[in-house]
Amino acid sequence: MASDGDDKVVLLNTYVSMFAMRPKMALALKGIPYESKVEDLGNKSSLLLEMNPVHKKIPVLIHNRKPVCESLIILEYIDEVWKDKFPLLPSDPYKRAQARFWADFIDKKIFECIGAWLFKKKDAKDIKEELVEKLKVLEGELGEEAYYGGEKIGFLDLVLVSYYTWLLAFEKDAEFSVEAEVPKLSEWAKRCLQNESVSTSLADPLKLYEFTLQLWERLGRGGGAYN
Repeated sequence: MASDGDDKVVLLNTYVSMFAMRPKMALALKGIPYESKVEDLGNKSSLLLEMNPVHKKIPVLIHNRKPVCESLIILEYIDEVWKDKFPLLPSDPYKRAQARFWADFIDKKIFECIGAWLFKKKDAKDIKEELVEKLKVLEGELGEEAYYGGEKIGFLDLVLVSYYTWLLAFEKDAEFSVEAEVPKLSEWAKRCLQNESVSTSLADPLKLYEFTLQLWERLGRGGGAYN
């Protein structure tokens, strides 16, 4: 994999975004070198606006000077292009479909809770019960497996573990413990974090909480949007 020329890989991202953490993990697991360009979402770069003119959001993977947008699509693209290096999606079509189903569930249901808390649409205590209920559904789907990918980390593990660091930030604002509420899921997350490609790609929960406090200050602890 060349690091320049037509095969250069660039990732437009931000440190705090769970969605940007996903391609970081995937590229690291596959050993693909890339250039990280951190975006200031309050002052979006001309490159971001050019590469993602529709949504104007990160992450954006630029490969062969062509952009790929939306984190789940980026994960699948990375897996298809570098398919011989640490496969992420199952080879079985049904298992692939199931992985996509649960990824969609996570991005709709878990983000709904975290987003409502982050943008102060609801208080943490009002979100906690709903969040735990959804996490228990995901814990049930894990079953007795070590990972959602089976015996090794896969596509769905990357999708969900990107939220784990945000769940730890949420703990600091709520009477909530991931380990107490969903112990099996907590053990799964700890196994994921033993992988250096995962642990080094995720944001520090303390820094995420600091970001959250700063965001609330800017928003006056009311509503708003930051995308």
